[in-house]
Amino acid sequence: MWIKVPTSQMMDTEDTQNVTELALALAKNAIAAAIKSMEEAENPIKNIDWITQGEFTEERGRKQIEEFISNWEYQGCWSHYTEFLKREDVIHSFHYIYCVHWSIPTARRPIARTTASVYFTIKINTNKPPDTPIDVSYVFESHSFVHRPGMTHFQEKYLRDIIEAKYILMNSNIFQFNSVRIFQNILGIDFSSECVKNTILHTQNIY
Repeated sequence: MWIKVPTSQMMDTEDTQNVTELALALAKNAIAAAIKSMEEAENPIKNIDWITQGEFTEERGRKQIEEFISNWEYQGCWSHYTEFLKREDVIHSFHYIYCVHWSIPTARRPIARTTASVYFTIKINTNKPPDTPIDVSYVFESHSFVHRPGMTHFQEKYLRDIIEAKYILMNSNIFQFNSVRIFQNILGIDFSSECVKNTILHTQNIY
């Protein structure tokens, strides 16, 4: 029985291949990082100067959230308002919870019944000095990923996905209704709106 013993030439060839693969991987990562850097330079993530814990009040927190959202880019058909929900007492901190309600009002339906919500949490740490900036995070309705200001780009798709999910849920039971008008009244959406049409068309293309 013959046993093939690796020669020094074979080992050198294998080492060269490993080095080449490593170099290609490093080059790929470097290119990806450069592309990401260029994209961020062209479309930087916008943030605001958040107030300190000593300056914080429930109303100032609400206004800061509104100021932060004003940097988001979205179609003009969306409308939103921010409300303070509650304060949670946690160990060594207070959590102030706000909700930003998003909807697509129209002339026929100025107050839409179907909304998408974004929940903001402002954390005040009692162990930190008053000049410490407030700790802010937010999550989109039905999402689990926690966003932080200045870390991620806002995507209008998040809001559309929420509205679409509610539309699909209602649409699955549409056979119970005798007319589109009744369906519109329940959803609170004007289906003649171009923005709504685009959202529904996008949903149909996906599903």
